[in-house]
Amino acid sequence: MSEPLKLGLDALVDVLKAAGEPTRLRLLALLDGGDLTVTDLTEILGQSQPRISRHLKLLGEAELIERYQEGAWAYFRLKQDGKAAMLVRALLKHVSENDPTILRDGERLSLVKRQRAERAQAYFSRNAAEWDELRRLHAADEEVDAAVIRLLGSQPIDSLLDLGTGTGRILELLSGLYRRATGVDASRDMLSVARANLDKSRITKATVRHADILNLPFEGQDFDLVTIHQVLHFFDQPEIAIAESARMLRPGGRLVVIDLAPHTLEYLRDEHAHVRLGFSHQAMSDWLRKSGLDVEQVVDLHPGQQSGQGLTVTVWLARDPRRLMASQASEGAEPTFAGRV
Repeated sequence: MSEPLKLGLDALVDVLKAAGEPTRLRLLALLDGGDLTVTDLTEILGQSQPRISRHLKLLGEAELIERYQEGAWAYFRLKQDGKAAMLVRALLKHVSENDPTILRDGERLSLVKRQRAERAQAYFSRNAAEWDELRRLHAADEEVDAAVIRLLGSQPIDSLLDLGTGTGRILELLSGLYRRATGVDASRDMLSVARANLDKSRITKATVRHADILNLPFEGQDFDLVTIHQVLHFFDQPEIAIAESARMLRPGGRLVVIDLAPHTLEYLRDEHAHVRLGFSHQAMSDWLRKSGLDVEQVVDLHPGQQSGQGLTVTVWLARDPRRLMASQASEGAEPTFAGRV
């Protein structure tokens, strides 16, 4: 049985005061289900924007929710870490799902999410033909997914950062392994698709945000896994993204890069905005090592049917060696290298 959560008297009273008001408790219950804007919340609760904003401000001051900006929109969600947030999550488990007010809020939340999904699907449909064409060129997505799962194993992931999250595919794929996850992307349209996909899969422990992966708005050493899936070929200097990824890793943390091997399909530059025509083992390994990471495994996944016209997908697994080196030094062991498979 887990140890009971312990807070000081003043801190406990502050949490209970913040949560112990009907509108604020309803807000907490809604934000436990994912990221929402003030506009979303006013539509669901039927209250004025100033009133909702005031309640959100109080919840933020009590460190029960977090706020992040995405262009002109501000998104809110239940805080993922901290004793106060853990206590609120425990309180929410005691809220009856059959309460008339909670039921009504849930119905309106479902409507908001349906509308969000429809907008995302409209964007996805406009671009589906292009994405389908690219997928036909390389190894099947299912094969790539299976390779990533094999490389990562069953080790629990405390915190995941997915760079260039796109449709949120990696957030969905690894949802059974991580405790919390953040996906970032420079396209707000793609973030809409990712949010809709997370809603559809009922994944509430992941969030997506607008950000530049070459200049991430996070403190360093906050994630034990970073993933970069089919993104680096869009950058003129992918090594900068590798260095930013390394900065995000905790000691002992891992980085997974999934991208294309070198190829000669020049039309991808003009028609699909590819800047780099794939990456060799040597070039990627050099960037990873320059960023202070050890390359542990490299896997090539070849296309199944295109007889030379398709694209090989390569998966690199690298690790921040700092914790491993300290552990091996204490045991008198030599560092190990898993090699390529």
